[in-house]
Amino acid sequence: MRRMRSALCGLAATAALLASPLIAGQPYPSKAVKIIVAFPPGAVTDTTARLLATPLTAALGQPVIVENRPGASGIIGTEAALRAPADGYTLTMISSAYTTAPTAQKVNFDPIGDITPIIQISREPLVVVATPALPVRDIRELVAHAKANPGKLNFASAGAGTPSHLAAELFSTRAGIRMHHVPYKGGGPAFTDLIAGQTDVFFVPMPSALPHARAGKLRALAVASRERNGAEPQIPTVAESGIDYEVLFWVGIAGPKGMPRPIVERLNSEVATALKSRETGDRLRAHGSSIAGGTPEQFHAMIRSEIELWRGVAREANLQPE
Repeated sequence: MRRMRSALCGLAATAALLASPLIAGQPYPSKAVKIIVAFPPGAVTDTTARLLATPLTAALGQPVIVENRPGASGIIGTEAALRAPADGYTLTMISSAYTTAPTAQKVNFDPIGDITPIIQISREPLVVVATPALPVRDIRELVAHAKANPGKLNFASAGAGTPSHLAAELFSTRAGIRMHHVPYKGGGPAFTDLIAGQTDVFFVPMPSALPHARAGKLRALAVASRERNGAEPQIPTVAESGIDYEVLFWVGIAGPKGMPRPIVERLNSEVATALKSRETGDRLRAHGSSIAGGTPEQFHAMIRSEIELWRGVAREANLQPE
């Protein structure tokens, strides 16, 4: 009986090895690799995916294709990516939205258990930008204005459950103020109305905020990092106003749960190499981003930590998934 069990275990192990594309004569990758971006073209996740697609295509020897599947604050594309076979040929570019969306919307996946994190790519602070029509020039003046006009200050977001939404809710709690939430279907419409003075402030990733601030269309009040950002060192931090507040927008690459470890390690290594190149690094830093990198385990731990943070913020703001 013991010999039979050993034989069966051996057969199972052999079958598992033969099923691996690394063993069955098809070294990974043997065809095109697709990266699903759950946001429209031009979003930070999209530009990051396209920035990496070129060096990854060269390193893997197969085309790396970026496919946009926007909708529902990133949930539609993310669900599609996590339902794909865990063979390394369908990946997804995730961001802070991956950890905030479940606080405001019902999702059909476990954000911790249904994913194979591969590597965190970048991080950058959110920037608090205001319409020039608002009579404030820094965070202290913003808080004073909000307290003098309770409930009258509006903040835009790219949608319910997006980082821009939860970051503003966290700021309101830390600053002891109340602001009215105005959700939009994406960052584009939110920027349009903010520039026109239809809303007052917007908490947005630095790469998206800088072009409007540099053009004078919006006023950058502060960055949400502990230290000033090298891309725009003249912009003060929120912490300089005396508020304990930091929110970093991050981007990373992941796949469905159960991806073979050799494939995960190969992708982690190739992305890390691409991030160390001067061309890729300089382009990210020019927009206020910093290189992250690290192991899949470190990325997974960060995702867990972020989910706990935003669930707490949602409870304080009394947000319920719809």
